[in-house]
Amino acid sequence: MGYSFHKAGPDDYGTVLALIDSGRRIMRASGNPLQWPDGKPDPAKVKADIAAGNEGDEAVATFAFVPGPDPTYARIDGAWLDDGPYCVIHRMAKLPGAAGIFNAVMDWCFGQCCNIRIDTHRDNAIMRHCIEAYGFVYCGIIWLEDGDERLAYQMHVPARQ
Repeated sequence: MGYSFHKAGPDDYGTVLALIDSGRRIMRASGNPLQWPDGKPDPAKVKADIAAGNEGDEAVATFAFVPGPDPTYARIDGAWLDDGPYCVIHRMAKLPGAAGIFNAVMDWCFGQCCNIRIDTHRDNAIMRHCIEAYGFVYCGIIWLEDGDERLAYQMHVPARQ
């Protein structure tokens, strides 16, 4: 199934929060009880992402696609693949049954930027599998603003001509 992408606008705020709730339920059902506790991601951050144009017809998924540098990636226990310009994918969530979302999102994102970093909670086995299966390289551990650790990955593909 093909997907189309559009930036979320102010009218999409409720839909984006519902998709995040769906992602939270999927994580809980797959054995990831700690990532995205109630109130996380911060609704104010989600609203700011939408206002900045960073969130991406029935909506079946949401994610923030943010140009770097990302302050939480400044310190890593490990090493990034390179120090070049990059974009970051945050707060990805989908509806149950929406197949192929991760690859569709990654394909779209790599069409925008050839150097991408992403992170996830240690217990998020589904996301870790998707990230690694797509070809991202594990780079180390980073820490969020609240001190929580995340496993960090990066992938750099040649720029398309």
